[in-house]
Amino acid sequence: MFTTLQEKLSLAFKRIRGRGSLSAADIDATLKDVRMALLEADVNFQVAKDLCSKVAERAKGADVLKSLTPDQQIIKFVHEELVNAMGEGATPLNLNASPPAVILLVGLQGAGKTTTAAKLARLIKADQKKSVLLVPADVYRPAAIQQLKTLGAGLQIPVFDSQATDKPLDIVMRALRQAQGAGTEVLIIDTAGRLQIDERLMEELKEIVQAVPPQEILLVGDAMTGQEAVNVAKGFDAALSITGLILTKLDGDARGGAALSMRAVTGKPIKFIGVSEKPDGLEVFHPERMASRVLGMGDVMSLIERATQQISPEESMAALKKMNNNEFGFDDFLNQLKMVRKMGSISSLLGMIPGMDKMAAKVDPEKAEKDMRRLEAIILSMTLKERVTPAIIDGSRRKRIARGSGTSVEEVNKLLRQFLEMKKMMKGMGKNLAKMGLSMAGGGAMGNGISSGMLNPKNLSGLFKR
Repeated sequence: MFTTLQEKLSLAFKRIRGRGSLSAADIDATLKDVRMALLEADVNFQVAKDLCSKVAERAKGADVLKSLTPDQQIIKFVHEELVNAMGEGATPLNLNASPPAVILLVGLQGAGKTTTAAKLARLIKADQKKSVLLVPADVYRPAAIQQLKTLGAGLQIPVFDSQATDKPLDIVMRALRQAQGAGTEVLIIDTAGRLQIDERLMEELKEIVQAVPPQEILLVGDAMTGQEAVNVAKGFDAALSITGLILTKLDGDARGGAALSMRAVTGKPIKFIGVSEKPDGLEVFHPERMASRVLGMGDVMSLIERATQQISPEESMAALKKMNNNEFGFDDFLNQLKMVRKMGSISSLLGMIPGMDKMAAKVDPEKAEKDMRRLEAIILSMTLKERVTPAIIDGSRRKRIARGSGTSVEEVNKLLRQFLEMKKMMKGMGKNLAKMGLSMAGGGAMGNGISSGMLNPKNLSGLFKR
């Protein structure tokens, strides 16, 4: 995510890093590079120009020019102005309505509305504990209705039984009556898209908006289309007065122009971002965290939140106890691997750790996934005794494990070496956490997210370098 922009901004700041003093000319030259990096990342011209102008005005103050750390001050200003451009904080959904609150998803074909509808329903059900009904109102795209029904079934979320022969407005009104009768709290409507904005599409959407009307009209936009996504947002907002945006495919966007420009150009907040194709690959958009990731500062809070979803307080306590007693075995390691896989790709997780963005770029996500499966195969080829006490794994046992897992003795040896190194690191980490008095049972962010050192992708990164 944003790898190209991160690299170019890093080069822009390289000229001032570590400098004890800066002149106005130094600041101008640096910000010229920052502006070019933003423009090459497809950030809106006016947004890039305004951001650099504000940073320049702040950076040329006497406090910065005479500061002992002027480079850090300027990077701090860039970070703050990026946050201002994207919005000062997360913008929650407006669900304050007599049930059901209606969310209308709109956008062009191919942006990912249908999968986003299912992901949003899962998020609302899991985080806000509200009942949701999905409504497939796209009667034009072949299999769109069945796709949403399949996704809903997989997430155990009910889907209204519409047919391709129905009219979209009729579908929505019947679904609304069903939701009112059942006491459903949230209605999410998946509408049809087009290859481009056209009058027929807008008239159809306007009819639905006038008949319902929805609490939220969210535009689902493809982040990888850059400035085109911004133009599409302006078009839909002019016709429908959208209340917010959902940017999809952000995990594949190396530039980041849409994410950085959307709020400033449209005045409408980005409420969610799509970070993977998995059912849980939709996250609340936090401008401050995104700005940190753009500048290569990581995103520890999002990493902790992902970890919290995969490990319970009880598991944290058990892991900490094993770490302290040096009892962490391969079965525990296997469980941690499974948790990491659920959290996302290794490269995306590494990108959330401060200073690890360059290492993340060296990790091939597809190769990392294959390597994880190979590691699992090696561990599953061990006997129960070998998993508990790896020290007994001698040469003959290593050959047997390699044959059983379809790998080589060299790969088995590598895993054993890495595992011993991790155990040493984890033992020290466990003692430090215990000294700090962190409450694992309390379910706090630190206790729940980082108690098990093996869950930290930084500890796994050495296994997945290209």
